[in-house]
Amino acid sequence: MDLAATLGSRLLVVYDGYCGLCHHTVQWLLARDRHDRLRFAPSSSPAVAALLARHGFPPALPDAPPGEGPGTILVLRAAATPAEQLFTRSTAVAFVLAELPRPWPIVARLLRLVPCPLRDLGYRLIARSRYRIWGRLTTCPLPTPEQRSRFL
Repeated sequence: MDLAATLGSRLLVVYDGYCGLCHHTVQWLLARDRHDRLRFAPSSSPAVAALLARHGFPPALPDAPPGEGPGTILVLRAAATPAEQLFTRSTAVAFVLAELPRPWPIVARLLRLVPCPLRDLGYRLIARSRYRIWGRLTTCPLPTPEQRSRFL
């Protein structure tokens, strides 16, 4: 799959498809991405295996137990180009929010004012209890027919 052609100038959001919080976050983003700036892929997707390897993350297998894989949200910008960048944790969240309509770019700018180590601490605290609070899905949910074009 040619990621550069598939994504164009869009961001790719790689998430844990077995995480209840991640699933709800993707649904929240889909509802707010009115300008079609985002694409999504679960970390267990074969389409992102090369991306994970290229950036030093262990590949997650499609039949891996929930929670296997990068263990964080990943956001890819300028895929498969010399300018490719991969963002993780709170920086990834800020990049995604910046692509949404108002007021979310303002929230992203405010988030970036917080020093990265402090932002990432908050991210890790939430991530540590995400399965306990939001649950662990037994399968990665399939997108609806209307959403399918937004997923790799």
